[in-house]
Amino acid sequence: MKILSVEQIREADRYTIENEPIESIDLMERAATKVFEWLYRRTPREKTIKIFCGMGNNGGDGLAVARMLNRQEIVPQVFMVRYSDRMSHDCEVNYYRLVNETKVPMFDILTEDDFPKVDANDVVVDAIFGSGLNRPPQGMTADLIAYLNQTKAIRVAIDIPSGLFADAPSALGFIFKADYTLTFQFPKLAFLLPENDPYVGRFEVLDIGLHPRYLEEVETNNLLTVKAMVKPILHNRTKYSHKGTYGHALLIAGSEGKTGAALLGAKSCLRTGVGLLSVHLPKVAQLPLQTAIPEAMIDGDDSETCFSSFGHLDAFTAVGVGPGLGKADGTVCALKRLIQEVQVPLVMDADALNILSDNPTWLAFLPAKTILTPHPKEFERLVGKTSTSFERLEKQRELSVKYNLIIVLKGAHTAITFPNGTCFFNTTGNPGMATAGSGDVLTGIILSLLAQRYSPEEAAVLGVYLHGLAGDYAAEEIGQESLIASDITEYLGKAYLSLQNK
Repeated sequence: MKILSVEQIREADRYTIENEPIESIDLMERAATKVFEWLYRRTPREKTIKIFCGMGNNGGDGLAVARMLNRQEIVPQVFMVRYSDRMSHDCEVNYYRLVNETKVPMFDILTEDDFPKVDANDVVVDAIFGSGLNRPPQGMTADLIAYLNQTKAIRVAIDIPSGLFADAPSALGFIFKADYTLTFQFPKLAFLLPENDPYVGRFEVLDIGLHPRYLEEVETNNLLTVKAMVKPILHNRTKYSHKGTYGHALLIAGSEGKTGAALLGAKSCLRTGVGLLSVHLPKVAQLPLQTAIPEAMIDGDDSETCFSSFGHLDAFTAVGVGPGLGKADGTVCALKRLIQEVQVPLVMDADALNILSDNPTWLAFLPAKTILTPHPKEFERLVGKTSTSFERLEKQRELSVKYNLIIVLKGAHTAITFPNGTCFFNTTGNPGMATAGSGDVLTGIILSLLAQRYSPEEAAVLGVYLHGLAGDYAAEEIGQESLIASDITEYLGKAYLSLQNK
């Protein structure tokens, strides 16, 4: 699914109006109908719906929703937030439709004295500002938003929470805090960045039927990973295939006291379908791995406690390095040599990234389309501190482009940037996955896909999606609080079956 800028969304509206063709007021009616249907399905009848409408098209949406609710014998209350003495044309049309066709109670808000009482039995609908806002709310509207935010009502935003900028950092603290955001046709980029989560709540994308030709042809470098996009990536297994068909992965992981990271990565690699797996381990970790995961082969290190050397890499179709590796002097030297010699797809995580951060000149020597999987702190060590997630995203994109890398920045809506500047935001996963070892499992998944000869781009997007989907199935079964990293691995089979519709 494409993520468009505000200007592209405006152009999508214009294109639809001209080429469907449809009047702009009728397109607004179509959008408002989708919001009405959502509210009608979700709102208990004992709740009072209070709709706060601004003077632009977002307010027009709210007015149309009020009229539609009234037709179903639900009488909302409408509050006109008069921050201007002029309405947009379509807002004005819907204002007079509501006045002339219904007896819906309507009130003007001009000052703080006009703020209505709002309690826990209310549903507040925010239709004050739309996505075209270019400065923070001020004066009475800022005070109104602050007042609504401190109420115990259920809060629903139409298209975008008032005060939130879609494509740029917002002035946090002057934004409507929605429990639900009902956005039209596309998610906004701001919805996918962590500092905006308290304002966006749960967002749902409502299809309002914008012109399919425009949607197909418009170009964007931001996309949302959804099932329909991921499913075609899957390889089909053939009848006469054998273990060699599905690649031979090398996982370099573990050190004294950190054997668990190697075990987690190894098991998830096998569960993701690799044909053969060798795990390069120091001597201290070899017996635990052989006992816990007999399917894996051991590629032993000369060191008792850490990664310090490796042999020929010719037998492997992909290499993963980092989980539980440590930062011993010998490990740093061995990692440098690995970067210089590896000729197959490479995924780097955890301590491999921390060593890379200490030696930033090595970035230029990484093989093309190496996959880096940092969490936010590891990424900060790579590029330095950033003040907003928008800035961090741009630094991530720049790093991918400059060094021809694929960067998987882990978190809610994990962001995956490609060397061409494209970014995919993931849609699977849950807070229960914020647990030790979850990243090691992801490394094993991506390594397995690389070894099976998925392209690095496919391995990153599919791997992150599968990881999150398995976590969702695990949380559904045992709850988020009880979820541990190995549970994600155990539910990988169910995630695969879901994508294959079996």
